[in-house]
Amino acid sequence: VIDIIPTINKLGGTEWTKTKTKVRTAVREIAKELVQLYAARQREEGFCYGEDTIWQKEFEETFPFDETDDQLEAIEAVKHDMESNKIMDRLICGDVGYGKTEVAIRAAFKAAQESKQVVFLVPTTILAQQHYNNFVQRMKDYPVRVDLLCRFRTAAEQKKTLEDLKKGLVDIVIGTHRVLSKDVQFKDLGLLIIDEEQRFGVTHKEKIKKLRENIDVLTLTATPIPRTLHMSLVGIRDMSVLEEAPMERVPIQTYVMEYNEEMVREAISRELARGGQVYYVYNRVNDIAEVASRLSQLLPDVQVGFAHGQMSERELEKVMYEFINGELDVLVSTTIIETGLDISNVNTMIIHDSDRYGLSQLYQLRGRIGRSNRTAYAFLMYRKNSILKETAEKRLSAIREFTDLGSGFKIAMRDLELRGAGNLLGAQQHGHMQAVGYDLYCKMLNEAVKEAKGITVMEDFETTIDLSMDAFIPNSYIANEFQKLDIYKRIA
Repeated sequence: VIDIIPTINKLGGTEWTKTKTKVRTAVREIAKELVQLYAARQREEGFCYGEDTIWQKEFEETFPFDETDDQLEAIEAVKHDMESNKIMDRLICGDVGYGKTEVAIRAAFKAAQESKQVVFLVPTTILAQQHYNNFVQRMKDYPVRVDLLCRFRTAAEQKKTLEDLKKGLVDIVIGTHRVLSKDVQFKDLGLLIIDEEQRFGVTHKEKIKKLRENIDVLTLTATPIPRTLHMSLVGIRDMSVLEEAPMERVPIQTYVMEYNEEMVREAISRELARGGQVYYVYNRVNDIAEVASRLSQLLPDVQVGFAHGQMSERELEKVMYEFINGELDVLVSTTIIETGLDISNVNTMIIHDSDRYGLSQLYQLRGRIGRSNRTAYAFLMYRKNSILKETAEKRLSAIREFTDLGSGFKIAMRDLELRGAGNLLGAQQHGHMQAVGYDLYCKMLNEAVKEAKGITVMEDFETTIDLSMDAFIPNSYIANEFQKLDIYKRIA
């Protein structure tokens, strides 16, 4: 409603009707294309997997943690999709550190048992390496071959992997965009897992679309981009949400402030005093080394290293290895640490120029800490005396507001409000639906999808009853102001 009111005020009654008709026509076009795309997928029959084997049950019992109820439900839903003859297209929306990878590992293991090949597509080299180690560790007792395709591998190693993929000797391949290259061919691809879809550009997505014509697709994300979230809300994709936090997790304490050297020194010293490590996010490659040396001068006894995407494979691998092994106390890094890194000893993060990051990016970055039972601290700093733009201010206040565990979905919804859903089919990833407001747009799209599917749409009316009576709660009934406001909210 808030979205629509300004528009209604600006337009007269007839203008409003015209706008609605115009949007409705555009929406019908979008719906027609969408329905054709997804009807084609639904018409085709996917591979039908058998029920869980003894190996599958044994493998799942080796998971070292207790699964949450949401996780178990998501795993069941994925297996149900795989065991039916429809082509799976499921979005797993779970917060950072809520166990999405485990859902993927189990699906991949299930596919590999029936000699189907699996591709796990991830956005960064570091994450690919980490997932690879994780998969190898979990599957070491089973005849499943896991391989890696990214720039940490030499040309000879990559060539060998490509040959073996073609022959069907590799069951699961984990890789970055390299997996989408023309020279990558599969013997029998059955499952595509995409980690953090919002990190892939539009051209990559088009290549992924070609890959996924008749194979099962599982997308994992903490903050789905508006378009992906939208498609799930409209019912074009299936969606499982992991909302339950793992045991002993504590919300991350978040502070938004002007850059303050003393505060940086204090934050780092405190973390090191309890035996932890620190991420310092600085997103400019050209002077990242200077920032690292400034920190070394500020804290002479502290071991500081830096990492960015333009380093050579060996250098990057060496720095990450030293940091993971605790040889470095502070890692100054660009946003390459943004996705999926899981180092439980790092529980303080300082983000430089935080007003220049996107909302889901800030959320993802913050999710790299607080992955154990210790309290974690995130400091979002912006330059002294700089005037924040309105959207930057909104983003920072949103990130400060959503500190609770499991806020990724809310963040994505807020992102959807801030920048609109975008063209669902074309190259445009976002764009405003302000002409009619988001809810009405969704409603129209829903109707258009039903129409295109040949379902009769019944006109539905919402009636508002206005009673001229006082709804005030007296103090004698509820004295506490907060409780009173809460009750008002619940009534409304």
